[in-house]
Amino acid sequence: MSENKTKLPVTIFKGKETMDGAGVRLRRIFGGSNSYQLTDPFLLMDHFGSNKIEEYISGFPWHPHRGIETVTYLLEGKVDHEDSEGNRGTIYPNDLQWMKAASGIFHEEMPKPLDQNNPEELLRTVGLPTSVVGMQLWVNIPANEKMGKPGYNGIKGSTTSRVESGTGATVKVIAGNYLKTGGSFPGGGKLDPTYLDVKMDPESTFTLETKEGYVTIIYMLSGSPSFKGGLVSRQLGQGDAMVFSREGDRVSLSNGEGESRMIVLAGRPLNEQISWYGPIVMNTQDQIQEAMRDLRSGHFVRDKEPLIH
Repeated sequence: MSENKTKLPVTIFKGKETMDGAGVRLRRIFGGSNSYQLTDPFLLMDHFGSNKIEEYISGFPWHPHRGIETVTYLLEGKVDHEDSEGNRGTIYPNDLQWMKAASGIFHEEMPKPLDQNNPEELLRTVGLPTSVVGMQLWVNIPANEKMGKPGYNGIKGSTTSRVESGTGATVKVIAGNYLKTGGSFPGGGKLDPTYLDVKMDPESTFTLETKEGYVTIIYMLSGSPSFKGGLVSRQLGQGDAMVFSREGDRVSLSNGEGESRMIVLAGRPLNEQISWYGPIVMNTQDQIQEAMRDLRSGHFVRDKEPLIH
């Protein structure tokens, strides 16, 4: 077996403040046709939320998606959701929803503060009672699967596996696997996605064994661990999203005196042409125009039968 080779940093996305939905203030970490050349198969990552209700309460009302998967991971507050396939409910801190829009789906996500008059909800409070904070990730779908059936996975934080690394890191395995522990959303397939929530203790290390040719991204929620590989060293800070080279099969970080928390992504690039218009990501402009015609004619949702895994 060949010796592991460290992946090296390619770029760091700092993100930018923007608004989306009906007026939700958020930080777009990366997203767009240009950044996709580096982040493929991950299309977009948003860090949304605030402790000011007026900055998120308008939410993300009914809107369409086609050709992608959306992953919403809630850190604080709650989000009521509903879609055109009949899926609906509320996600709470540490919960996720992994939605496959595929051939077409409408959905809405409406963030709300936890109810201060509800003891059960108050027990879920992580930060301020008025805070709503979360991540949304868009994942591309292979060209031959884009017009398949929509699907939905609701993932409870309480049932998501957690693994102690043995080096001072606690890893929540959302997708893929870590140290042979599988996540709530399986890896494999053409994309083989990994999605981890990693907390590092002071003076700890974290190592991800990934695969040659895979894209790896680390987004810092808090803390400032350091990367060192050969002659290359980098310090990460809160809000940084470091993208690593496709060459190599491992990434290691070392923590200093404070604690750190980060989102770790890895996946096999599709290396396919994309055509992107708002919430719709296809492969050609003709397919985008078809989606627009479907929206105008009321035939955007191809499959009306509820599909829940």
